[in-house]
Amino acid sequence: MASNPIISKSSERLEREKPAVEQVFIESIGSPKSQDSRAINTLRVAELRDDSNADAVLDITKRAATERSLLRKLDTRLVPTVILVYIMNIIDRTSVTAARLKGLEQDLHLSDIQYDTVVAILYASYCTAQVPSNMLLNRISRPSLYIGACVVVWGLTSAMTGITHNFAGILACRVFIGFPEASHHQYFMIIELAFRTSLLYGGLMMSYAFGSLMAAGILSRMEGARGVRGWRWLFFIEGAITIAIGFMSMWSLPDFLSNTRWLTHTERHLAQVRLAEDAGEADEDRAEDSIWLGLKLAIKDTKVQIFSVMVIAQSLGMSFASFFPTLTSTLGFNTTATLLLAAPPWIWAGIVCCASAYHADKTGERFFHVVAPWWGVIAGYIIAISTFSVGGRYASLFLMASGEAGVTLTMVWVSNTVSRPPAKRAAAIAVVNGIGSLGTLTGSYVWKAKWGPQYHESMVIGIAALSLSTALAFVMRCILKRENRQLDENELGALSGADRERIEEVARLEGITFEEAMERKRGFRYLY
Repeated sequence: MASNPIISKSSERLEREKPAVEQVFIESIGSPKSQDSRAINTLRVAELRDDSNADAVLDITKRAATERSLLRKLDTRLVPTVILVYIMNIIDRTSVTAARLKGLEQDLHLSDIQYDTVVAILYASYCTAQVPSNMLLNRISRPSLYIGACVVVWGLTSAMTGITHNFAGILACRVFIGFPEASHHQYFMIIELAFRTSLLYGGLMMSYAFGSLMAAGILSRMEGARGVRGWRWLFFIEGAITIAIGFMSMWSLPDFLSNTRWLTHTERHLAQVRLAEDAGEADEDRAEDSIWLGLKLAIKDTKVQIFSVMVIAQSLGMSFASFFPTLTSTLGFNTTATLLLAAPPWIWAGIVCCASAYHADKTGERFFHVVAPWWGVIAGYIIAISTFSVGGRYASLFLMASGEAGVTLTMVWVSNTVSRPPAKRAAAIAVVNGIGSLGTLTGSYVWKAKWGPQYHESMVIGIAALSLSTALAFVMRCILKRENRQLDENELGALSGADRERIEEVARLEGITFEEAMERKRGFRYLY
């Protein structure tokens, strides 16, 4: 069997472009597995070694061709679908804010506190559904069908918002939008490397811009069409688009390595090999690793607890995003101009986010890439507090929007840090993101109408929240540096027992020596 080509320059270049689908099954560091786990892994290795395509995968020439085919399929199917779903996710969440500018509050006879509750209630259901949905997603055999069905359901519920006539009706719609939206976060979020990261994060930021531009067109052109208010058309049209994308995603999204329909047998085998290469050990649950055990392990992990509080504070500090059209309206322009002016800050944020994500992947640094955008938000708040001039206020919106670059990289940092088994990883990401949504829920009541149009009190709260997030991020950085030093010390001793057997399995899977597998494992550390 040919030696593994990872040591070649060609494969080193391809290694830097690992496909997004791999990240559904992998994160940064793992812990030793039990005898049962080793038995399961041994059987799996045997199956892979019996694969007639194994030699083709490990052959340097054929591997390069197969790897290019795998990446091309991901680039043409997975990445565009992920971006589209996230765009509609953000648009459906924030459309109620745009509709507010065109009479939603008046038509439904909402008080200020009722409107704030309409915004907040989505995050209450979203937070509640995060953990069970993502734990289920880690076990379901066809994630593509599950995700697609959830997208269709939330699109239908969003469209139904357009037929509501009172507070109870719109509240019910917002509750039921939150449940299906919770399904997709872990599945998509962990697309993590280089160019694909930049595309996804840029799409996330652009979704705010597209949402504002779409709302400007619909609210200005559809007002009174067929006797229906423009804000109702906004929900009808955006919901219909979301439903169409949901059906398309059932076809275009991958499942797991063993059953993704549009990957060949050889490509699936290659993806499994690359998973082992990335961490230097197998990435499978033990037989006894249930979703409930994964949840228990995640909740007891100190790092997960710190990340959870950090994300709560971050979400509170960034809660202005749900009220961005309202903040833009303080510049004093009409509804159409307000929505058009809301787009450029998010376009700029998309550029910043792409550059930040790409540089973070190249350097492996996390702390400053996460907190520096928060500092920009704090600067934006200070400018907005200090002046009410149109130019100064609008410039502050650019700084505030750019803070989303830190938000997106925060969850990547979580996936880099949380330990195996996969059941724990799935639960941990859900816990951090779900509990973190409490910050967004709380933030829905921070931007009170009576504090407008200056919103000084809201911005002071945001400054305090992001300062707390920065402090917790620094604590996490110190913890990870300490654990890396411990890993260095542990590697000075010889491996034995379970650790050695796991690495031997990887060596057998890839057709390399034990020493080569050890060398890769030695290069692995937490990112901070």
